[in-house]
Amino acid sequence: MGGRAELIDDRGTAAESDDFFRSRAFYDAEGVSHTLRVEGDGNEVAMPVVLREIGGSDGLLDAITPYGYPGAVVSGGAPPDPAQVDWLPTRLVSVFARDRLGHEPCFARATQRSVVQVHDPAKERSLRSRFADQIRRNHRLGYRVLALRGADASVEQRLGFHAAYTETMRRADAAPDYFFPPEYFGRILEFERSWLLLCRTPEGATAAGAVAALSDGMLHYYLGGTADAHLDESPFKNVADAMVDLADELDVRLNLGGGVHRGDGLEDFKRGFANAELPFRTHEIVCDPGAYEQLSEGRPESDFFPVYRAP
Repeated sequence: MGGRAELIDDRGTAAESDDFFRSRAFYDAEGVSHTLRVEGDGNEVAMPVVLREIGGSDGLLDAITPYGYPGAVVSGGAPPDPAQVDWLPTRLVSVFARDRLGHEPCFARATQRSVVQVHDPAKERSLRSRFADQIRRNHRLGYRVLALRGADASVEQRLGFHAAYTETMRRADAAPDYFFPPEYFGRILEFERSWLLLCRTPEGATAAGAVAALSDGMLHYYLGGTADAHLDESPFKNVADAMVDLADELDVRLNLGGGVHRGDGLEDFKRGFANAELPFRTHEIVCDPGAYEQLSEGRPESDFFPVYRAP
């Protein structure tokens, strides 16, 4: 099934919903600039995107969805096939889209990029025994987890989390895009169904923390980290355990996310709290094959999309 695509300069308004990954707070934090809408054959897809100039291309553009699992607002019948969509009105070279979890893909021909680790309250709770021992030890030492509604978190609490998160990104040698100013967290925590979970030391310092939010019927672990000074105590395990408690209380699945690569240490850590998995799908859409081929000329083959932006 095909259709016709258009770009709407509305900061994603046409793709807003009551879900975190399609909320005004998230769009503003992520710099969403447009809605990509595809209509045809009785269906409509409205997707939030960030437009990007393609360096050295004399004004060509591509688009990417914001971080996380935004997908699109979908109505109507079967998902459109990107190969049959008229992309000419958008003047885009390519689109990279991250889809929702736990739903049918918003476009046909989706790529299963990876899997995410999930805690499902309908199944028996799973917790790796070594993790359980560390969580109990920290509790005996006086570490406690606060689960605050996002809007209720104080400036001091948000800054404590920001410091722990930033130290974690530095340890991981993360790309610049993963370093956020404090204002970013203040903005996303304005979402009414968001939480800031903080593991505090007996002295009241922030040892570790995470942001969690409801989207598409699931609680999502969004971002988190551990302060350098408290790595030996592994306090993030207490935070993860508290997120599982929160999901049980809300009676929704918890998306813990995946690893950087399938089977890596990060995925294994998350599997220690999970009892299920879900596929994470993306869409790699070439809107202008001629321009895409020209921009990619001379580049080595890569799983990175678009190829012309490969590091």
